[in-house]
Amino acid sequence: MIKHALFARFEAQPGKEAAVAQFLEAGLAMANEEAGTKVWFALQLSDREFGVFDAFETEEARQAHLSGPIAQALMAQGPQLFTSTPSIQPIRVLGVKK
Repeated sequence: MIKHALFARFEAQPGKEAAVAQFLEAGLAMANEEAGTKVWFALQLSDREFGVFDAFETEEARQAHLSGPIAQALMAQGPQLFTSTPSIQPIRVLGVKK
């Protein structure tokens, strides 16, 4: 059962919106490689604001994701793509409809 999640929120540098969207679209392939990542959404919240919501069954899977390839790529490319360091918030999932 999914009990753990993360919500990351970040703002694209002016003129980098398409690059951020492309980066997030490419992240889907990496998320599909993570057995512990049960749900993964890349979101565009406004013209320049983006987010990622992902969910996990265990805290160990959430921690593995936080140190995995998506997080590494996000931090490596962050200074070129984002106005500031992404905000990453842990979330406790109270209910899921499948």
